[in-house]
Amino acid sequence: MKSDSIFKAMLYTGGVIVALLVVFSFISLFRASWLSIRQFGLKFILSPVWNPVSEKFGALPFITGTLATSILALFISLPFSISIALLVGVYLPDGFLKNSLSYATDLLAGIPSIIYGFWGLFSLVPLMRKMEIKIGILPYGVGILTASIVLAIMIIPYTSSISREVISMVPEDIKEAGFALGATTREVIFKIILPYARSGIFAGILLAFGRAFGETMAVTMVIGNSNFMPKNIFSPANTMASVIANEFTEATKDIHLSSLIQIGLWLFIFTFLINLLGNIVVNKFRVESRK
Repeated sequence: MKSDSIFKAMLYTGGVIVALLVVFSFISLFRASWLSIRQFGLKFILSPVWNPVSEKFGALPFITGTLATSILALFISLPFSISIALLVGVYLPDGFLKNSLSYATDLLAGIPSIIYGFWGLFSLVPLMRKMEIKIGILPYGVGILTASIVLAIMIIPYTSSISREVISMVPEDIKEAGFALGATTREVIFKIILPYARSGIFAGILLAFGRAFGETMAVTMVIGNSNFMPKNIFSPANTMASVIANEFTEATKDIHLSSLIQIGLWLFIFTFLINLLGNIVVNKFRVESRK
C-alpha cells in the first residue's frame, strides 16, 4: 500500500510539473511580448506588413506561410503514410521485408532536420527551378511548395508508424468474419480496418501536423525567407518559426524583439489549440467506436 501511495504521488507530481511548465512558458512569452501586444493589439496577426526599419510589424504573412506549408505537406504525405501503414499492417507477412520497411520508415524520423534542409537545398531546389521554367513562372526554386515537399517527407514516419500499430491491433476475428462473409481485401480495409482504427490514424495525422507546424531549420533553408504575403504555392515565404530563427539575433530594437517573441507566443497558442482540438476529436471517435 505504501509503495502504491508513493507511485501515485510521483505521478501527480509529474503532472503538476508539466502543467506548471506550460503555464510558466505562456507567462514568460506573454511578458516578453507585452510591448508589441500593447502597441499593435490584435492588428498584429491581421497586418501583412513586416518592416523592421519603419517599426511596422504584422504576422499575417508568417501565419499564412505556416498554415500553407503544414497543410500542403500533410496532404502530400497522407497517401504515402496510409499506404505504408496498410502495406506493413495488412499485406506483408512477418519477416525480413516487413521489418526492413518498418525500420526504414521509422529511420526517417531520426534524421536531423538540417540534413533534410541540405537535401532540399542541393537536390530539390534545382529540380523545382527546372519545373518552374517549363511551366513559365519565375524560377525561384525555393518557396512554399519546396518546403512542403521536404516537410512531407519528414512527417511520413509520424502518421505511418502510429497508423501501422493501430491497424495491427485490429482483432483478427473481425477481419476473418469479413472475409467469411465474402468481402474482398479492399472491402475489409475500407469497411472494417480503417473505421476501427480511425482514432489512432487521426492521432498520427495530428502528430504529423504538429511536427510540420513547428519545424524550423529545414523550412528556413528552402522556403525563401520572404516577409511578404505569398501569392501562390511557388512563391518564397516565411513561417512563424523561420522568421524567428532568421531575425532573432539581428533584432536590436526592443519592439522588434518583442514582436518576434509575440510570434512565438502565437505559435505556442496555435499549437495548443491544435492539440486540444485533436484530443477532442480522438475522444469522440473512441466513444463512437464503443457504441
